[in-house]
Amino acid sequence: MANLSSPRGKHKIFIGMAPGVGKTYRMLEEARQLKQEGFDVVIGIVETHGREDTRQKTLGLEQIPPQEVIWQGRSLKELDTDGIIARRPQLVLIDELAHTNIPTSEREKRYQDVEAVLSAGIDVYSTLNIQHLESLNDLVHKIAGVVVRERVPDRVLDEADAVVVVDVTPETLQERLKEGKIYVPSKVDQALQNFFKRQNLVALRELALREVADNIEENSWDGHTQNYCTIHERILVCISTYPNSIQLLRRGARLAGQMNGRLFVLFVSNPQRFLTKTEALHIETCQRLTQEFEGEFIRRESEEVVKEILTVAMSYRITQVVLGETRRSRWHLWFRGSIVQRLMHALPSVDLHIIATTPLSSDRPDNP
Repeated sequence: MANLSSPRGKHKIFIGMAPGVGKTYRMLEEARQLKQEGFDVVIGIVETHGREDTRQKTLGLEQIPPQEVIWQGRSLKELDTDGIIARRPQLVLIDELAHTNIPTSEREKRYQDVEAVLSAGIDVYSTLNIQHLESLNDLVHKIAGVVVRERVPDRVLDEADAVVVVDVTPETLQERLKEGKIYVPSKVDQALQNFFKRQNLVALRELALREVADNIEENSWDGHTQNYCTIHERILVCISTYPNSIQLLRRGARLAGQMNGRLFVLFVSNPQRFLTKTEALHIETCQRLTQEFEGEFIRRESEEVVKEILTVAMSYRITQVVLGETRRSRWHLWFRGSIVQRLMHALPSVDLHIIATTPLSSDRPDNP
């Protein structure tokens, strides 16, 4: 059993776009360096897949013997989680995080074994391919046309203490494949025509790099905007019941597309006022367009519009705000201050885009 008094171990994940990028090799290199520095490092399980250079990196590292399990008349090897916990090294290497254990095992998935080891206060290095993340399953199917059945919950990546992307170019990976460093020669041609097609690898590579960037961004956020730098642009479009809001939304969507950023659309309704049928239809149209632009629609209730914009901008770590022209009298601006001035003062690190718009008849919600 895990020692409940032990602090939780640290988890480092080596992630890549596809098999063969060198995740296991990189993990072993770092582990060997730590061993030379005096750390107690062991191998829990490492899959070399017949790659001699990877096997060479395992030499000199102690290995916890895997469990031998008989399943359907075959002798199979699984991670000996209890053996690792009993040995209590400082660091254990556990390859292929998404692996599904034999049905008779105590835990269904290898990532659950890793969590048990971490709970015992032991540090873990593990490996993962981007296509095994649960939330990316549908997207990977769209990119590569394959259904990934071994999946890992996103929380495993989110909870990791460190994530390292092991990256090579698609061309380099294809060369490794042709040289027999990934699959046996009989499978190379089929792999090149399917999963390892260049366009698939380009998309998966971008997916891996972006996922790790998002992970770093999320983990570095402490709730304050001071000294915080986002990796991706986040564009917030502030809409109202005015018909020109649709033009603002489209402008914000183009901006997000050009910057490869995320789109957010905010509508703040006054709780003291009901929307007319025309206004409600207009907001529904904006929400539908936001979904079409793959953005996130945010609806809040408040009598303090500027205060709500500030709250959303800070909580969503917005980097760009898109606003329409201020429709306020000079008398109102004198006593309350303009929205732009208040936002500039409160969000000094956020860029503001003030868009001059003229409502188009086709943008009006009551237009047939």
